[in-house]
Amino acid sequence: MTDTTRSPSDFDAMRHAMVVSQLRTSAVSDPRVVEAMGDVPREAFVPAAQAGVAYRDAALPLGGGRAINAPLILGRLLTAAEIVADDRVLIIGAATGYSAAVTARIAGSVVALEEDAAMVATARGAVAGAEVVEGPLTQGWAAAAPYDVILIDGAVEQVPDAIVAQLAPGGRLATGIVDRGVTRLALGRKTGGGFGLTEFADLDCVVLPGFARPKTFQFAR
Repeated sequence: MTDTTRSPSDFDAMRHAMVVSQLRTSAVSDPRVVEAMGDVPREAFVPAAQAGVAYRDAALPLGGGRAINAPLILGRLLTAAEIVADDRVLIIGAATGYSAAVTARIAGSVVALEEDAAMVATARGAVAGAEVVEGPLTQGWAAAAPYDVILIDGAVEQVPDAIVAQLAPGGRLATGIVDRGVTRLALGRKTGGGFGLTEFADLDCVVLPGFARPKTFQFAR
């Protein structure tokens, strides 16, 4: 996935501009996150036709109804998750692997889960330092649980119990939440008393498939 009309230095300049204008000005305050996002070539994880706008502050379509979040969304989620160097991380909705490539720079180990076979193939060819696995997003990846951090790289209406169960005690889960058509970013922690999410930013976030709440039946009046 390359753009032959631009040089590596062009992409380096765009990446630097993203860090300066999008991340550092918008509460992405973890220097390890900023450094990782300044190093990973985002243009390698989007379709060639989108490479020239890979650092735009907007979601970019990947095809098949899927999209990659704006850089700010990943930066805010990773900052909120407070990942440390020995954390085991599960990324749900890894798509073509950009979030996994960034997270692998700051975590101890990363499992990147994606259900689209073509995106899995792309991620496996592009991501270093993370295990890319294929399976239903709503089921998580129990084979490598428990995780210190779970990052759902998109917005969901609900977090399934099967995913919460894969968090270690004290583990954190960062995600987007869809509430009546509006997306927000949220962070949850697993404690002895259970699990709950707290919203921390009203930001547009791509919606992941399969996480809709079951529709409740209503009698007609």
